[in-house]
Amino acid sequence: MLLDQEDRNPFLSLRREMDRMFDDVLRGFGGPSMMMSRMTSWPSVEVSETDSEFRIIAEVPGLNEKDIELTVDDGMLCIRGERRSESEAKDRGYSERFYGRFERRIALPSGAEEDKASARFEEGVLTVTIPRSAEVVRGRRIPISAGTRH
Repeated sequence: MLLDQEDRNPFLSLRREMDRMFDDVLRGFGGPSMMMSRMTSWPSVEVSETDSEFRIIAEVPGLNEKDIELTVDDGMLCIRGERRSESEAKDRGYSERFYGRFERRIALPSGAEEDKASARFEEGVLTVTIPRSAEVVRGRRIPISAGTRH
């Protein structure tokens, strides 16, 4: 029903055609497509924490665990990978699906025990669990000493 309304609305049809045209032009120059710019925060993530752990859940439908690389370094979790197309670009008409490489970086809060991180992948959902240290250092006060000017 909604598709019929979009087909009858000339402005929505024009917008769809303009997006496709810019995608084709930018892809020809090796630049990011309009779809890529819309997908800058892909995959979608949910971050939660309890007293004992941090949990990051990422939705990556159409991928499997071999398509994803996880690293953690200097307080940053990096989720990167690639989604490959099942068909050649010339065989496709209009597509809003995302293909290509992606990378998502998530800053970890203090107290995350990076060396004990674990990950599980099930039905297109990646779950990363990082234990939380009992001793969370949230910062410290820096004393200021009075000095004399030279």
